Amino acid sequence: MSGMLASVTSLTEARIALAAGVDIIDLKAPEKGALGALPIEVVREIVAGIDGACPVSATIGDQPLLPEPVLASVLQMAATGVDFVKIGFFTGGDMQATLDTLAPAASGGLRLIAVLFGDRQPEITWLDAIAAAGFRGVMLDTQDKQQGSLLNCRSFDFLKDFVSAARARGLLCGLAGSLRKTDISALLPLAPDYLGFRGALCVGSRRTDRIDENSVLEIRNLITARSIAHAL
Repeated sequence: MSGMLASVTSLTEARIALAAGVDIIDLKAPEKGALGALPIEVVREIVAGIDGACPVSATIGDQPLLPEPVLASVLQMAATGVDFVKIGFFTGGDMQATLDTLAPAASGGLRLIAVLFGDRQPEITWLDAIAAAGFRGVMLDTQDKQQGSLLNCRSFDFLKDFVSAARARGLLCGLAGSLRKTDISALLPLAPDYLGFRGALCVGSRRTDRIDENSVLEIRNLITARSIAHAL
């Protein structure tokens, strides 16, 4: 059954997500971009407050794939105790050189998640290099949050092939990108490991606003109910 990833900005929001039974608590600063990073001290506070009750992931921020700066950001974020470090594959820099630089960290035990952007024409063949570098998983997200959900920028067939390719390479696979409640039924048959949400959890569906407890519970329950129905 697909799990639910909820992106939060504070310990208060993390506790709301935890109480709703989400499967991964993801830490980001939406006002800073698609994968804006929270301050290190805030990440530490949330990790300590969750205290192992739920896996925690965190982004390193919107930055180009420059090997040394990315590695430094990854190591700094990993030192907070998060379970997964998410790295956006933004344009600029050198993807292969960055993967080569990160490979020793991955082989040393850091669980890295590559975030590709469906609205920036990623290639499924990139998953070969990502898996070879020892990454634990991959997410398909959107960079421009004003252009609708992931389903608005990629075909269902592409998403199906993406999930299948990730599984074939032993990668955890998540789908995100301005997902709405109405997207859940369409995406669950693809059987991603996780569906990721931020805006749909927030007051007024505004990703930079605070999350709403009722919205988190509604989406959590929808994923569970639709997953059970799909399995019957």
